[in-house]
Amino acid sequence: MKTAPARRTRVLAATTATAALLLVAGCSSDDDGGEKTTANGVELVKGGQLTTCTHLPYPPFQSEIDGKVQGFDVALVDLVADDLGVKQQILDQPFENFKTGGSLNSGQCDLAAAGMTITDERKKNVDFSDPYFEATQGVLADKKSGISSLADLKGKKVGAQAQTTGEEFAKSKGLNPVSFESSDALLNGLRTGQVKAVVIDYPVVQGWLKDKANADAFTVADNINTGEEYGFTMKKGNTKLREAVNKALADAKSDGTYKKLYEKWIGPYDESAASASPSASS
Repeated sequence: MKTAPARRTRVLAATTATAALLLVAGCSSDDDGGEKTTANGVELVKGGQLTTCTHLPYPPFQSEIDGKVQGFDVALVDLVADDLGVKQQILDQPFENFKTGGSLNSGQCDLAAAGMTITDERKKNVDFSDPYFEATQGVLADKKSGISSLADLKGKKVGAQAQTTGEEFAKSKGLNPVSFESSDALLNGLRTGQVKAVVIDYPVVQGWLKDKANADAFTVADNINTGEEYGFTMKKGNTKLREAVNKALADAKSDGTYKKLYEKWIGPYDESAASASPSASS
């Protein structure tokens, strides 16, 4: 994911939220005189909803489709909201806001779902859920570039999304990638010849190649297993919410819901690519 310029936060409704809102919710006053709302014992920043921070677009995990925010992350967090008896509400913010824990600590959102890789550095600022997805780094190249592997990127103009592990990975390989603010901007840089190849999470590449024009123009030059895992994040010490998220993920994997959503949004389900056995990550 990435850092975006300052802009007004947008509030977007997720697509498959439950309507059972206030039956399980209760309120209590905090020390500042405001109200804290709980749902099934989980404290929420706003009554009747699970507020999720993300940064759009990042398909297939979250993006606007037909005017609604949809994707793999969105669908999984909807399962958490369903368990709590509330609906999910999505805030589109710069990635840096919640990567550093800022949006979580200030009470703007309950959790962040943004295709975020679990790293030790990020764990200093936020608590992660159990991992829910294993990601590899893909190299997508212009078919006319002659690039057919990661090694071929040396000396070529390469793009990456700012503040992502893809950008970090490219730099670790001695590359000096051009940084783009969003995945859409990165793809446009490749389309317009600003760069000859890009490094980004492979599922994003898969999504791009579903478009025939992209498939005709670009090729997957490499797919590198970097051992990355995605997790959802919440404010440090928010144990109740973390437990609720982990329970929803575990239930989805045991009852087949995870597999169904994976195949809908990602592609053919491969047990080795889906972090089959959740383990504590923060």
